[in-house]
Amino acid sequence: MMILGFLSERAMCGYELRKKMEQLQGDMRRFSDGSVYPATARLVKAGLISERTEMRDGRQRHLFTLETAGRERLIAELRGCDGLMVSDFNRWRIVLTFLSIVPDKDDRDAVLRRRYDLLNGKDVHFFYCEAGNPLTLDHIGDPYRRGLLKVNDAAVAAELGWLGSMLDLAD
Repeated sequence: MMILGFLSERAMCGYELRKKMEQLQGDMRRFSDGSVYPATARLVKAGLISERTEMRDGRQRHLFTLETAGRERLIAELRGCDGLMVSDFNRWRIVLTFLSIVPDKDDRDAVLRRRYDLLNGKDVHFFYCEAGNPLTLDHIGDPYRRGLLKVNDAAVAAELGWLGSMLDLAD
């Protein structure tokens, strides 16, 4: 999704793609040429992107361009985001980065609504007791774990507020 998304903005070489992907993921993940080029090769073979070789800065580079089929695939994937794509924060960040590519506001709102319902329907917890029940601040004495929960609760509240405003929901 990241490769298709970034190529929807403009044609890029593999190095540029790798750097954009790393910037989006921050310190969470590093990408090597050994992971980017096999992925682009699969996308070329599937007809989702095209590749051409050009000279840039005195060096030969592989330039990738999004094809119509690639844009259609990206839109379909974004439109259908559910499960881990809306529950896992790192994947959700990728979805939000490219969601504006989806042309229909109702389709974009449906994706935002799935995330809103997920966050609003249950507490997102990090720590559980042995019986599998979530631990609240009242049950955790460790100040660092308490801090993690407080930061998470604040982030969830802020995101729910933003999602609510995007969806025109009353508070």
